[in-house]
This record gives sequence, structure tokens and C-alpha cells, in this order.
Amino acid sequence: MALHFSKEEFRKRKIDILKSMKEQELDALLMFRQESMYWLTGYDTFGYVFFQTLVLDKNGNITLLTRAPDLRQAQNTSNIQDIRIWIDKDGSNPTDELKIILNEFNLKGKIIGIEYEAYGMTGRNALKLNKSLENYCIVQDQSELITKLRVVKSKEEIAYVKRAAELADDALDEAWKYTKAGVSEAKILAEMQRAVLEGGGDYPANDYIIGSGHNALLCRYQSEKRILSNQDQLSIEWAGTYKHYHSAMFRTIPIGKVNPKHIKMHEACVEALTNCEKKLISGNTVGEVFDVHAKTFDNLGYNKARMNACGYSLGSTFAPNWMDWPMLYTGNPYVIQPGNVFFMHMILMDSDNELAMNLGETYIVTKNGNERLGKQKFDLVVL
Repeated sequence: MALHFSKEEFRKRKIDILKSMKEQELDALLMFRQESMYWLTGYDTFGYVFFQTLVLDKNGNITLLTRAPDLRQAQNTSNIQDIRIWIDKDGSNPTDELKIILNEFNLKGKIIGIEYEAYGMTGRNALKLNKSLENYCIVQDQSELITKLRVVKSKEEIAYVKRAAELADDALDEAWKYTKAGVSEAKILAEMQRAVLEGGGDYPANDYIIGSGHNALLCRYQSEKRILSNQDQLSIEWAGTYKHYHSAMFRTIPIGKVNPKHIKMHEACVEALTNCEKKLISGNTVGEVFDVHAKTFDNLGYNKARMNACGYSLGSTFAPNWMDWPMLYTGNPYVIQPGNVFFMHMILMDSDNELAMNLGETYIVTKNGNERLGKQKFDLVVL
């Protein structure tokens, strides 16, 4: 089996989940988040786009309910022993098969937690599940139970995050190498992803963001691939990914003659990120980190250009995005702890002048502060 963690690591995770379940007085937990399944058992798949759940009861019994294509997937990548298959057919309702499992675990009339905040838990699946469990058990939304355990990384996880950071650095080297007038954004993307894959990494949980010219002001991937002009700007957000663990970065690269406003925006981004670094320490809240970000940009006159969040946790996540809980926005009460991994992005979008400037780095919180995982320079690189 291609398990990426030690037996002791998986054992501890299971104990931690069962402890949290006991605190919430849960008799069982239905996992629909692929991140939860991967973290607890090693199960690695994109089959969560269909109805699929991992059942854990308070006694530690585990059963996976999935489709036939994921039978061997689970056998080859996880430590799950009990794998049940629901059959694809017209009118099939996998919640009927789930009810059989729940009955075997004597869960009728008991309290069951459910991860409703999951990409495989579509509205239709939720309706089917709720109807099936109506008058059968007491249901609780426990979408964050495992997420809150995953947010503090173990030594084994940190090793993967650091390898992901090395791959992110390699990708930036490729971006600097190929970014110049006359080159297609597609070529830059291809070389960056090649560096990650050839380094033993994975596909990221969401698309790299790339845009030049007017598209440099976008914070999402879109499918237009421009040829870089003699004077241009290229914004790229990407992540090195290793065993599904992410380390993200963000840069804007001017091409040709640099606009003086670009220089000022870059200086503001460096100042904001530096101030956020000082605030990203154990005992502070993530809301306080955002407030430092906002105050810095606002004092420099960039209130209209900044965002209303400046980062989020990173870890082992699956498509459609690599953003994890919690996010850095004002008032967020989550208290920062050693072992947290955060991507902090300083984003400025000046729509009036059609100028963008971005600077983003990933950090791990330590007992004495934090460590920037990327080793590349903050300098404004003009190509």
C-alpha cells in the first residue's frame, strides 16, 4: 500500500478524532471531505465527486462506502479494511446502502455527525441523505471536527510541506527563465508545472493563476493565454505540491520598462508582508494578522486596491481548491499555534491604472515565531 505516513501517525490521528467525537457526544461521524479520509486513512482519490462516505463510530470501527472504480483505489492507498460498494444503476440511492452500515453499527436513534461542508456533498446528495436519516437518528453538522485537528501539522506533515516549498521555488525559477516579451503564458505555465512534477510533486488542488496585461488584475484562473507584450505585467499564483501538501507563492513580474507606480505598489506589498510576518506568531489571532495587512495598505493609500482577506491555512487539500481553514480576515478569532501553515498574499489591484502587484509566501508557525518556507527573493524582478 502507498501509505505516506507511519502507523503511529495514523493511530494518533484516529485517537484524536475519537476524543473530539466523545467531547461532542457523537456516536458516529460520516466523513464526506476527501481531506478527512486522506488524513485518517491515507485514502487517495478524486472519487469524492460521487456519493462516497467514510463511517467512523465511537468504538473505532471504520467502513468506506464508495463506487466500484474506487475499490482498488482504497485497497492500494489506504489502511481501510471494510470497503462497501454501491451499484451504479438508474434510480440508485447509495443512502440505502449507507443505512445498512449504520444498522450494523447499531446507530438507530443515536447521534451522528456529518461533514456537510464537502465538495462531494452536493445539494442533491444532502437532500437524499437527510431524507434517509429522517426519524432514524439525530443529525449534527460536524463539518469542522477533523478540519480543526488537521490545522496543526505533525513533523511528518511538515516534511511534506517543506518539500512542496522547494518545488514552488523551482517553479518560480522557471517562471523567471521564460517570462519575456513574445512568450505565451501557456509556455510559462507548462514549464512551472513540469518543474513540480519532475521533482516528484503532484498536480495542485486548483489551477495556477496566471494573467498578463488586463488579466493581471484577476485573482482566478481563466483560459485566455496571452502572448506577453514588449511592456507588460504578469501575475502568477502557484503552489508546489507534494503528497497533496501545498506551499503557495504569488508574484507580479513587470516586462520591459517598469511603471513607477509598480515600484511603489511593490514596496507597499513588501512592507505589508513584513508587518504580517511580525504578527503571525503563536497566541495572536488570524484576524489580527489581517488587520495589520489592512492598516499598512490603507495608510499607504491603497484601500481601494487591497482585498478583504490576506491569506489562509494550507495543507493536504483536494480539488477544486487548495485553500484550507481558517482564512485570514478581520475578526477571525482563531488563535495561531505552532504547527500552523499559512499562505499570506499581499494583493493590490489598481483598476484605474490597470496595474497589479502581488507578493505571497507560505509560512510555518514555530514556537519562537515563524519560518518562511520559500527561499526566493522579494525583489521586484523586471524581465
